[in-house]
Amino acid sequence: MTAMAHGGHDHGDMVSDFRRRFWISLALTVPVLATSEMVQHFLGLRPVLAGPGDRYVEFVFASAIYFYGGWPFLTGLVDELKKKLPGMMTLVGLAISVAYLYSAAVVFGLRGTVFFWETATLIDIMLLGHWIEMRSVMGASRALEELVRLLPAEAHRLRSDGSTEDVPVTELRQGDLVLVKTSERIPADGAITEGRTTVNQALLTGESQPVEKGPGDAVLGGSVNGEAAITLHVTRTGAETYLAQVIELVRRAQQSRSRTQDLANRAAMWLTVTAIAAGAATLVAWLVAGRSLDFALERMVTVMVITCPHALGLAVPLVVAVSTAISARSGLLIRDRAAFERARALDAVIFDKTGTLTEGRFGVTDVISLDGRSEADILRLAAALESRSEHPIAAGIVRAATERGISYPAPAEVSAIPGKGAQGRVAGTEVKVVSPGFLKERTQSLSDPRVARVAEQGKTVVYVLLDSNVVGAIALADIIRPESREALQQLKQMGIRAMMLTGDSQPVARWVAQELGLDDYFAEVLPDQKAAKIREVKRRGLTVAMVGDGVNDAPALVEADVGIAIGAGTDVAIESADIVLVRSDPRDVASVVGLARATYRKIVQNLWWATGYNVVAIPLAAGVLYPATGILLSPALGAVFMSVSTVIVAVNAQLLGRRKPTASAAM
Repeated sequence: MTAMAHGGHDHGDMVSDFRRRFWISLALTVPVLATSEMVQHFLGLRPVLAGPGDRYVEFVFASAIYFYGGWPFLTGLVDELKKKLPGMMTLVGLAISVAYLYSAAVVFGLRGTVFFWETATLIDIMLLGHWIEMRSVMGASRALEELVRLLPAEAHRLRSDGSTEDVPVTELRQGDLVLVKTSERIPADGAITEGRTTVNQALLTGESQPVEKGPGDAVLGGSVNGEAAITLHVTRTGAETYLAQVIELVRRAQQSRSRTQDLANRAAMWLTVTAIAAGAATLVAWLVAGRSLDFALERMVTVMVITCPHALGLAVPLVVAVSTAISARSGLLIRDRAAFERARALDAVIFDKTGTLTEGRFGVTDVISLDGRSEADILRLAAALESRSEHPIAAGIVRAATERGISYPAPAEVSAIPGKGAQGRVAGTEVKVVSPGFLKERTQSLSDPRVARVAEQGKTVVYVLLDSNVVGAIALADIIRPESREALQQLKQMGIRAMMLTGDSQPVARWVAQELGLDDYFAEVLPDQKAAKIREVKRRGLTVAMVGDGVNDAPALVEADVGIAIGAGTDVAIESADIVLVRSDPRDVASVVGLARATYRKIVQNLWWATGYNVVAIPLAAGVLYPATGILLSPALGAVFMSVSTVIVAVNAQLLGRRKPTASAAM
């Protein structure tokens, strides 16, 4: 984290350097303009300085601007040539050097026209453009600094006697107890030992609502404590914390190269070569046409300046920085940018069932009355008896009663029926909650089409007996997440097929597929067979994403074109996934696709602008309109157009941050 902070500091120094060089160069430009014969003639003014010394005064100030203001471009030219990768700095360095050296030669005896003022104003405008551009770049890559700042500098560590001491967060160790006061940021990952509060994790996981937390619940360093003080048992510190892993993932994603970036870099290099060739051709063409050397030289400098591939070089990196920042703030952690690019072209998304489309826990789906009493009454009797058990089926029944607002009395004389259920007394009446096997042992036959239907769906069915009479049946299954339906609907609106892969039985898989309207499903698939199913779907000619928990789904995640791990919680470093979704929300899959598509659109827009602009700019700078209209662009005006082009690309990249990464926004 310290390294990241220093990186941001260096970036800020670059902005300050360009700003300082711009203002000093601008001040030095005033005497250059005041002593320039061309400017004075253009304005109809008498020379400010009479005599032969005025050119030398102009030369001194112009030299100061060239060496001080132009230094970043001159050193950049040398660096690019050393790397054999000519680019923007090469063009600007050549342009200002040609203009300066030619003018200096004229001062010292060569016949021609001095245009030091052109060189000075060109450098001023280039510095101004870089200053504005660097500020835009800082805005795009400030995400890492914002993440670093989420951790407080100090923590209230508890001593053995119960008192507190304020220590730097870097001194916290696993096992420490920390007091977190109201509205303070939590200093490290841990578990609450005392207190109950709400925690705002919006900047970490994208959850818009504060989450209620109590003793035993895990909390993330960097999140904001709510209305009550809590005591925290530190479980992770330093590089192990969730926030540190997020910062590292964001850093890697922003620095990773993609095919689109490589294309832009190659295009920028060729554009540089084209600009130099076009500049040389312009110089020769005007000389052949009979124009003076200073006129032809000025056209060449203008061509080289206006064709600078700066906008092209920034077209992809700025969008990458912005999209990575958006995804991190929204709980979408990109580990592989190439896979993220592929997400825009997905044809099918295959979901794991348990824990992804479903909650991974038993819940009541059907309550069937068999003697005319209400469903609420049947659930009340069952919940009262099962409230004394910790069995998953019992927990599901009790949870269903609580969620439906059904109160139940305390049971008495509760005992287990080994392997078959439980029995006891509820409000003085004997109640049993038993499996179908219990009825079969007692040869109690039961034929009801409603019960048969839920059994065919693969649901677990238990019966409620009142004084040995069957009064109702309760069906339980792995509860489908409420968000799953919306997630699949969003994907279908985006033209993407939704499928499911599960090791569960055919009846269960069929029921979930019918409930959610899946396009296809694969049941009874063992973990080691999942990758083969992914290959099978890919052989249909589809680009496929696999969405799973990143554990038993690891081979399938790797096999898919895009591997997405869902519900990672604090374990964000899942090696098998290309993209990690912090929240256990399948709707974030559509968000990933939406953001990938929006990012690609921004990149394409920037590339078209950065390259298409030169189709018009090069001929205009070369002076093709001059014979017919008398219109000429000066090098300084060419620099203005080039800078505007660069700023447009930077602003367009920033506009990506105006959208939220939802499927609807990507339509």
